Amino acid sequence: MRLNLISKLALATGLVLLCTMALFAYLNLRSLKGLLLQEAISEADRITETIIRTTHNQMLRDDRPLFYKTIEEIGNQQGVERIRLINKTGRIIFSTDDSETGTVLGKHSEVCAVCHGGPELLLTASSKNRSRRFYGKSGAEFLGITNAIYNEESCYTASCHFHPENFKVLGVLDVVVPLDRMHSLLDAYRSRMLLLTLLLITLTSLSLTYFTQKLVNRPVRELLEHTQMLARGELDGLVHSFAHDELGELADSFNTMTVNLKKARQELEGWGRDLELMVQQRTQEITRMQAQLIRSEKLASLGELVAGIAHEINNPLTGILVFASLIQSNPKLDPVLKNDIETVLRETKRCAGIVKGLLEFARCAPPQKSPCSLNEISDAALELVRHQTLFQDVTIARNYSGRIPQLLLDPNQIEQVLVNMLVNAGHALRGEGMVMVVTGIDPAQRMAFIKISDNGCGIPEANLDRIFDPFFTTKSNKGTGLGLSVSYGIIQEHGGHIEVQSQEGSGTTFTILFPIPEADATAPSPADPAPAELPAGPASG
Repeated sequence: MRLNLISKLALATGLVLLCTMALFAYLNLRSLKGLLLQEAISEADRITETIIRTTHNQMLRDDRPLFYKTIEEIGNQQGVERIRLINKTGRIIFSTDDSETGTVLGKHSEVCAVCHGGPELLLTASSKNRSRRFYGKSGAEFLGITNAIYNEESCYTASCHFHPENFKVLGVLDVVVPLDRMHSLLDAYRSRMLLLTLLLITLTSLSLTYFTQKLVNRPVRELLEHTQMLARGELDGLVHSFAHDELGELADSFNTMTVNLKKARQELEGWGRDLELMVQQRTQEITRMQAQLIRSEKLASLGELVAGIAHEINNPLTGILVFASLIQSNPKLDPVLKNDIETVLRETKRCAGIVKGLLEFARCAPPQKSPCSLNEISDAALELVRHQTLFQDVTIARNYSGRIPQLLLDPNQIEQVLVNMLVNAGHALRGEGMVMVVTGIDPAQRMAFIKISDNGCGIPEANLDRIFDPFFTTKSNKGTGLGLSVSYGIIQEHGGHIEVQSQEGSGTTFTILFPIPEADATAPSPADPAPAELPAGPASG
């Protein structure tokens, strides 16, 4: 059977309210029962005190007939079930129930156990400890309370009779009262609580039904109709605004969703018309990615090849260099041949440099990463190159970001890459111009970057795809063509990549991007410092 929302809310609220009221009634009944029981104990204790005080003079005179008569009259009052007088040996010397008079009670009976039940005899006890509850033969519950009759000074000095002074207790007065009044009050209170619970559940269910119908069911029904319209593809209708509450916000969200769906449909229709253009763009991107993969595979294969060649060439080159140096230092060398020997030495050293570059390219040693500052590595690279003759009339400017966290880098390898980039920029400037070094964070790629820009001759567009290929160079005999290839491999080992933008005749910008550690990706950082220009020196402008 399917229940609607109103029935579910009414049923759930009724069950919660019923459990709450039942717990509340149980705790109240328990508390009320304790209070009524304490009141019954106090009332019974007052009766025993009244009897002891009323009959005190009668006991001093040993007027037993009047004493028994007084007890009997009090015992016949309403609210008193039975009164017994028990001496210190446990014998009942008088009881309003004639059948008990003369009987002897043991120390473990309910009356005597109050004082004799423990390891030591108690001479005093609280009213609660002196009371007991029990059921009679008829099933009615009774409350019994005992009160000791102490041997006061007036008792053991009286002339009519004598009790030794060392007797502390002369006897016990036991009063039994019925608890039917307490049970009547509890039953009446229980009935009132039951009626109140039913009344509250009824009123709450009716109120919930009314307000749910008005505040929930009607808006939900309208939202359901609007959802069915959306399922049919009708995106022109809107939900009427409700009150300023959660359902009103839900209606506004439905309207916003409808507008967005309509806009998305229009965009999809537009994308369908432009699908061919988008496919062409994606194809070009995939082609570039494939070219990059081919380049990486080519570099890896070439690295293995040149490693073997470099090792084979390195040994004869070393021999040539050693013997050429010995010949040059020989005083018997003909001066005419000195220039030739210097040419042999120079070209041999150049070959050795090429072999060294080949080995570095082939090995591409794994980086020894540690937390480093990109700005500090850049400063170290600039310090190495700015005093070279190549940068004598070149202005080097910096614009560092202070928001870059510590990056996991090999400072030596990154410094080698930056020096290589800066030297290439110096060659492109051909003696004068400006080199700009910028660091920062790319929020789109969530990576740190360093840009090295120059306003030199630029790179022809036809060469842009080949600049990272081994042995490709435009410097004639000034380079080996391995610098950018080695730099490309180092940056890839660090998990980054290199981007290049160049326009022939206007300049070139190399951008190196490094991943930011996850722990620092969202950490706040200080503000960026202002751009700065390196101080002028003997080799900087």
